[in-house]
Amino acid sequence: MNLIMFDLDGTLTQTFAIDSDCYVQAVREISGFGSISTDWAAYPHATDSGILDELYRSRLGRAPTSEEVAAVRDRFVQLLEEAASSTPNAFAPLPGAQAFIDHLLAAGYAVSLATGGWQRSARLKIATSGLRLDALPAAFADDALARRDIMLCSYQRAAQAHGVTHFTSVTYLGDASWDAKASASLDYRFIGIGSGERAARLRELGATVFADYTDLRQLQAALP
Repeated sequence: MNLIMFDLDGTLTQTFAIDSDCYVQAVREISGFGSISTDWAAYPHATDSGILDELYRSRLGRAPTSEEVAAVRDRFVQLLEEAASSTPNAFAPLPGAQAFIDHLLAAGYAVSLATGGWQRSARLKIATSGLRLDALPAAFADDALARRDIMLCSYQRAAQAHGVTHFTSVTYLGDASWDAKASASLDYRFIGIGSGERAARLRELGATVFADYTDLRQLQAALP
């Protein structure tokens, strides 16, 4: 059995920008930190938990407490809820995303999620997007700081869900350089999703890139 693993923001949902805006605002309000860089690729771990950990260590010389993490996460989710109410189009799925996942499941692939977002915020974005993903095995930033470890957790949960000990191959679909690098570190196949500058960066890393999921025939050809 082959496993197809998906990122979320910018890969299945068009939430990369709104997610970034709300995250920075939440961290500023709770921590009081100013001048937060949104060059996420510059952080050791481009995940909600990893970025927060790095910010606290670089500013205060220590990791955030569990209470501080919970406060940032709660405010972040609240901001996303407000954004979902006022600008639901910012949470739209990428064209063809649900049809592609349905196709994979019907074709006998195992499918899972491995996102750098916290579970509560990810579930909110999924629900707002209208995508039907709740039954899929998933791992989140609650599970680990590093994307690589989140992907391993997703793999383990998918294997358990399907009653297998390993998969013949794993293909990760993501929209950022850190997705491609984490995939390479695990010897996973990688397919990029995106357009413009983000797509160009992925192609520089050697990735095959699609703007969305509307070309089902070409997507299928890129899979094992």
